[in-house]
Amino acid sequence: MKKILFIFTVLVVLNSSSFAQAYTDSWSLGFGGAVPRFLGTDINGKELDLGGFLSIQRNFSEHSALRFKAGFLMINSFSSAIKNTSIPFGFDFLYEFVPCEDVSPYLGVGVSGNYFKLENVPAGTGVKNDSYLDYHANLIFGVNWRIAEDWKIKTELGHHTLSTDKFDGVFGPQGGTLGGGLDNYLTFELGFLYLFDVGEKSKFCDLYNGISAEVTAKVDYDKIEEIVKKYSQKTAEVDYNKLEDMLKKYSGERVEVRKDSWVLIGVNFDFNKSSLAPESYPILVNAAQVLLGNPDMKVEIQGHTDNIGSEAYNKKLSLQRAETVKKFLVSKGVNANRLTTVGLGSSQPISDNKTADGRAFNRRIEFKVK
Repeated sequence: MKKILFIFTVLVVLNSSSFAQAYTDSWSLGFGGAVPRFLGTDINGKELDLGGFLSIQRNFSEHSALRFKAGFLMINSFSSAIKNTSIPFGFDFLYEFVPCEDVSPYLGVGVSGNYFKLENVPAGTGVKNDSYLDYHANLIFGVNWRIAEDWKIKTELGHHTLSTDKFDGVFGPQGGTLGGGLDNYLTFELGFLYLFDVGEKSKFCDLYNGISAEVTAKVDYDKIEEIVKKYSQKTAEVDYNKLEDMLKKYSGERVEVRKDSWVLIGVNFDFNKSSLAPESYPILVNAAQVLLGNPDMKVEIQGHTDNIGSEAYNKKLSLQRAETVKKFLVSKGVNANRLTTVGLGSSQPISDNKTADGRAFNRRIEFKVK
């Protein structure tokens, strides 16, 4: 146990950098060493036996994978001279819980064939010195430790239940971890996974968590501005009639747009969030250009929510949304003295809060021109 704890400590130190990235699909090659141990058998294995494994793994999504693995194990009896040389081979289905993290645990189940050879079996055990072909069920718990974009360290504990009572070289009353007469053994594996073929990077791992220096560095604002300028004929003017038509199209006749205020179509928020989604950037860049083109215009940024939650909480959340938009506009050159913020909670809906689409429209930002 002390050796295993030491190995885990070393892995934690090695995993000090962050490369977290998952893919929609991938292929990986695995290899490394193994420590097998008899469990629930008539004899006890030595404290440290050795083996190895080689695997090829197909990830069908960020979470699920099918793996073919073959190994070579040497298990010796602690109390007798019985020697077991084993070659297990088979398929496992794996489920990885947090593929976007550098340390990601997984569970698995599978079935394997097992070709093993017994040597030095004493007389009277009911088993002969011979080679056997058996099969066993696998229960797996493991952890992947990402150390580079294409490399992971793999630690895995496997429990293997065979279909007969021959594996330990003795027919006897003991066998089966949970009872019964079937032999069992454990394997602890330490090795590497190399991703040699990957699909598209998963958007599942690219969640935006608010404006920060780290995220801002990943956004090419100049490219966004070029796109906005290319397709915007008059970036310094607001077409209020077009905004009104868009609002009516999506929310019916309940919306009244005044020329002293406008809704930023497309700047919406996820439920219970105040962070901007990437699709909000072009709209806010355009809004910043409008304000920069009209230096005398002062704006009150109004944050809104849907009607889920208490009014006090919704006002606080809506103010946070307004403050997020203000920070973005200031980062694009708009003077902060021209911007004020207010959180109006759910008091001024523009769509029906009874539907998911309606609530999404209500989680919005409005500009009121002073």
